[in-house]
Amino acid sequence: MTAAAAGTAPLAGPVETRMVLAKKRVAGRAHLTLTPPPTAMAWMKVGVPHERMAVPEVYLAPGDALVEVEFATVCGSDLHTVSGRRSAPVPVVLGHEQVGRVVALGDGAVHADGSPLRVGERVVWSVMVSCGACDRCLNGVPQKCRTLAKYGHEQVRHGWELCGGFATHVQLRAGTATVVVGESMPREIAAPLSCASATAMAAVAAAAASVRLDGASMLVTGAGLVGLTAAAIATDRGARIVVSDPDPARRAAALRFGAVATADPLAADGSPDSLQAVLSRLGLQDGLAVAIEASGSSPAVAQAIGALDVGGAAILVGSVHPAGRVPLDPESIVRRLVTIRGVHNYTPRHLIDAVAYLERRHCAYPFAELVGATFGLADLDAAIDEAATGRHVRVGITP
Repeated sequence: MTAAAAGTAPLAGPVETRMVLAKKRVAGRAHLTLTPPPTAMAWMKVGVPHERMAVPEVYLAPGDALVEVEFATVCGSDLHTVSGRRSAPVPVVLGHEQVGRVVALGDGAVHADGSPLRVGERVVWSVMVSCGACDRCLNGVPQKCRTLAKYGHEQVRHGWELCGGFATHVQLRAGTATVVVGESMPREIAAPLSCASATAMAAVAAAAASVRLDGASMLVTGAGLVGLTAAAIATDRGARIVVSDPDPARRAAALRFGAVATADPLAADGSPDSLQAVLSRLGLQDGLAVAIEASGSSPAVAQAIGALDVGGAAILVGSVHPAGRVPLDPESIVRRLVTIRGVHNYTPRHLIDAVAYLERRHCAYPFAELVGATFGLADLDAAIDEAATGRHVRVGITP
């Protein structure tokens, strides 16, 4: 247990009135009491407002950490849950994009690189908790761990009530990849690192495993946070990016994130805004080297695969909820030597790389502007309603 947890001491971070007390150890765990108690917003079912839940006692097992949330953002998958498009065990504390400050530690808590975590550090953490020992973890896909748990996706249970980002605090369990972020990084940029930014890094890494990105032509379908971040990363690696999105405002944003051109997937054939016309103007009539599909739209998946040149690779990252089947011509896939690869979440390495990238480059692109509105935690339902309008790439939450 840390010195901060050894007696009565002020919590690190902006809310200095909160106190953490270590009352005793129970079965090797640190039993903490916080005053006032941490609170989390529990979601029960479609159409019912979130319920505020107080959590006065926290048990930190070895390797665990308690983090005070500084800022969170509403991800598209949160919207899928509250709208009923995706099922979730209830009650659930949603939210998995956030940045916070470590306020208490269990024995042996470490960063993603294995070095010790410290009280007071500003951190982001992986969306998943992985065991590190099963066949999937050992084979490089810890995001599919046999005993996987995910922040913002699990049913609230005794001992892990603070399991999602829409709360004042989150209890990080052993097996969570935790990475320090600099104090100078804006909170609006730091929070999405835990999901969208790291996923974009994983998508670009998957593309780079199939195609040399320097000088390559790339299509990105979907100008949400994943698509825009992937466009910026790939641009910085030398790729020439075309972004396809039906929203004119998001197409305009894509040009500020490195895209050389944009297309409207809803434009009629022959329209100057159609993908075919845009590629023709760029001299890419034969197709592109790589496509990253970040929208989750079935027509966009078909567009991404169909737009590839010989030897091209389609990286599918947006299809994380049911959206209908996609027609596939296997002869075309074979004759064009096309690779199709799915990317879901990311590994700790991708989170580390995403943090390092945005530490270097967050001033080069208008990432902070993508959070278009911010609400207090008590107004979470209003924040989700605002996010559902699609007017903003992200909506923020301040605990």
